[in-house]
Amino acid sequence: MSLWLGITLVAAFLQNVRSLLQKRLTGRLSVNGAAYVRFIYAVPFAWAYALWLWAGQPSGLNTAFFTYVSMGSVAQIVATACLLSAFSGGNFAVGTAYSKTEAAQAAFFGLLVLGEGNTRWALAGIGVSLLGVLLLSGRFQWADMRKPNRAMWLGLAAGAGFAISAVGFRGASLALDAGDYLQRAGLTVMASVSLQTLLMGGYLWLLEPGQIRRVMACWRVAVWVGAIGMVASAGWFTAMTLKNAAVVRAVGQVELLFTVMTSAVLLKERLGVREYVGIALVIGGIWLLV
Repeated sequence: MSLWLGITLVAAFLQNVRSLLQKRLTGRLSVNGAAYVRFIYAVPFAWAYALWLWAGQPSGLNTAFFTYVSMGSVAQIVATACLLSAFSGGNFAVGTAYSKTEAAQAAFFGLLVLGEGNTRWALAGIGVSLLGVLLLSGRFQWADMRKPNRAMWLGLAAGAGFAISAVGFRGASLALDAGDYLQRAGLTVMASVSLQTLLMGGYLWLLEPGQIRRVMACWRVAVWVGAIGMVASAGWFTAMTLKNAAVVRAVGQVELLFTVMTSAVLLKERLGVREYVGIALVIGGIWLLV
């Protein structure tokens, strides 16, 4: 197994675990407050990891690195906001489905921003896995997918934001003038999480007074969200340092497969033909990608 592939699978699994923990906080926090947990509680772990990796070595920081980090960090926050807005309209399935175009859009933005192309096999894998994810992502009606509506545009915007963030973080890691792939990814995680903590913290302080205090009060669960989320982010960033962002994000859609399997095993939910076909397509798409 390729190193980037193994790291991606672990990152996807850990992201699923982080999401399950994060859901436990939604009753005590606002949607944005629960989202903020993943950033603020990850900061100390991200700094400790980056400082341990670099251990006083020159990091090769430059303007391009900060430009890419800023692009990725802001795009990820905007994408999250778009996805949450799509959900608020009652179109969870449609918004989710369109947001899953992230990998396909990452292929476009990767070519546009970094000049990175994809092989025909990779593009085929992205397409096949996308179809599988659409089948697994909710009980939407296919007719709804053809109707332009608010949820569709917000879902597409979310997918674009997540795609741009992935390309931005890969660009930041590659822009460093020093370090191996672990060091580059670790420094990128530290910089992005720190910036996102400041940006989203400012938003909550101005527009949702009291949320930051509630976030601090939930530390017993939140600290695990931060720790596991940081390890997952380090995995994503490391994989994207080694491999094209579009391919990594396409393989990372296996996270939804983990969610479905968790529901089947732990919650005893029965899987139908649709779910089994979706699982087969996701696995087939990953096979084409690798």
